[in-house]
Amino acid sequence: QVQLLESGGGLVQTGGSLRLSCTSSGQFFSHRTMGWYRQAPGKQRESVAAITERGSTNYADSLKGRFAISRDNARNTVYLQMNNLKPEDTAVYYCYAGAISTAPNRYPEVWGQGTLVTVSI
Repeated sequence: QVQLLESGGGLVQTGGSLRLSCTSSGQFFSHRTMGWYRQAPGKQRESVAAITERGSTNYADSLKGRFAISRDNARNTVYLQMNNLKPEDTAVYYCYAGAISTAPNRYPEVWGQGTLVTVSI
């Protein structure tokens, strides 16, 4: 059973930076697309960023230029660097591991428990 453990959340002032980490306990990390979603109070969960097995990235349009996703397959870890944070970035940030495309039933997608990011004015 794959588990994802997020860390790095916390309280930061407007304009500050945080780096979130998400470490996978399972096998075949390098075969999965990894990504981050977030859910602000009273809002739906939204996609933040994703990085494929080959390292291609995509971002929510509103976050391009401020957030950067990266991965270290040797450490089974994906990162989200968040810069110039704004109060509207306040949310619980969830890491996910995409299903392995060649065996999605055996290796389905997995979600972490979330880490809270609070940006103060």
